[in-house]
Formats: sequence, C-alpha cells, structure tokens
Amino acid sequence: MPGLSGRITTVIKAKVSHLLDRAEDPAETLDYSYEKQLEQLQNVKRGIADIVTAKKRLQAQETSVKEETAKLDEQARQAMAAGREDLARAALERKHLAEGEMQSLDQQVAQLEDQQEKLIDSEQKLQAKVEAFRTKKEVIKAEYSAADAQVRISEAATGVGEEMADVGLAMQRALDKTENMKSRADAVSELEAAGTFEDMTQLGPPQDDIDRQLEQLGRSNAVDEDLAKLKAELGQGTGPAPELDPGAPPEETQQ
Repeated sequence: MPGLSGRITTVIKAKVSHLLDRAEDPAETLDYSYEKQLEQLQNVKRGIADIVTAKKRLQAQETSVKEETAKLDEQARQAMAAGREDLARAALERKHLAEGEMQSLDQQVAQLEDQQEKLIDSEQKLQAKVEAFRTKKEVIKAEYSAADAQVRISEAATGVGEEMADVGLAMQRALDKTENMKSRADAVSELEAAGTFEDMTQLGPPQDDIDRQLEQLGRSNAVDEDLAKLKAELGQGTGPAPELDPGAPPEETQQ
C-alpha cells in the first residue's frame, strides 16, 4: 500500500527530526562546522605545498636539462674542431631534443605557478571566511547561552519549566494527601466522640447499643442495692435521727 508506506515514512522522519532537534546543541553544531572549515583550509594548504614541491622538482629537472644542453653544444663544437661532423651532428640532435624537453618543462612550471597563485588566493579568501565564521560562531554561542539561561530563569520563576512543573505537581500531591489525612482524622474523631466505634481492646464479643443500655441499667440497680444496704447498716439499733433546732445551743462535750 503506497499510501500507508508513505505515511509511515513521513511519521518516522518527523519523529527522528523531533528527536534530533531536541538532541542538537547549537554550540556543538557551530564548533563542528568550524572544525570542518579548518580541515578544508588545511587541505588547501597541503595542495599548495604539493604544487610547490612539484614545481621545485620540475625546476631542478629543468636546470639539469639546461646543463645537459650546454654540454652537448660544447661537445658539438669539439667534434667539428676535430673534423668529426657526424659526432657534431649527433650532439646537436641531442641538444635540440634537450631544448624541446626544457621548453616542455618551462610550460609545466608555468602551469604549476599559475595553479599555485590561484590556490594561494583561494587559501587567503578561505582563511578570511574561517576567521569571520569563528568570530560569528562565538557571538552566536554567547547569545544562545544567554538566551538559554534566561529561559531557564524565567521557567524557574514562573514554574512552567518541565522540572519545576514536576516539583509543583509533587507539592500539590503532598498537599492533597495532607488535606485528605486531616479530613480523615477529623472524621475519626467525630465518629469516636459519637460512640460509633467499638473499643477494639475489650475482651469478649462486641456489644451493640442495647447491650450497653442493659449493662448500664444493671450497674444502676447494683448501686441502688448497695446504697440501701449502707443505709440499713447505719440505721441498726437507733431510731430516726432527731431534728436539730437551729436556735438551740450546741451540747457541751462530755469530759
């Protein structure tokens, strides 16, 4: 299904692009670009050095051929002086060959010098470009660092940052749990005061409200019986206690 595969490819590219955007550090990217430009500059300088080396080698070869030409010319003169025209001709033929070779070497040296000048010009322009990029790179890095710091400070102050948002959520959860615990404690206290909860430490089966009322009534009857017995004991062998006249003087205590 071409349509489905195209959508999948688009989604994958979008996800990868998002991940790369989050992972990309502008400072690292700028430093990497600067390093690549330095490598290009070094390559140009190595190219110039190679051309100069080749030119020096051709110039040395040209000097050798020039010396050989002068030597052949002298040999041709000596052969003619000795009456050896054949040797003189052979020497002159070699001389002309050497002169042709020297002319070819001159052309190659001229070409290398032209390439050298072009590379030197390119190297100077690239050097200026690299220096300008280095300055701009440092400015951009400084601006990015300042902007990143400002964003972090603003996020921390407003609490909209990811880390601060997590802290805020944690604090909110703590507050919610604290409020729930306080509400639960108040509810337990209220139910305990109302007698809703049983004493979990008492022995025997739990009592309901009727059992508690019956037990309270039994305790009240027992108290009444004990009070009647106490009154009976205090009243044995004596009649009712005489009423006291409020105006009568108190009796003197027998010695």
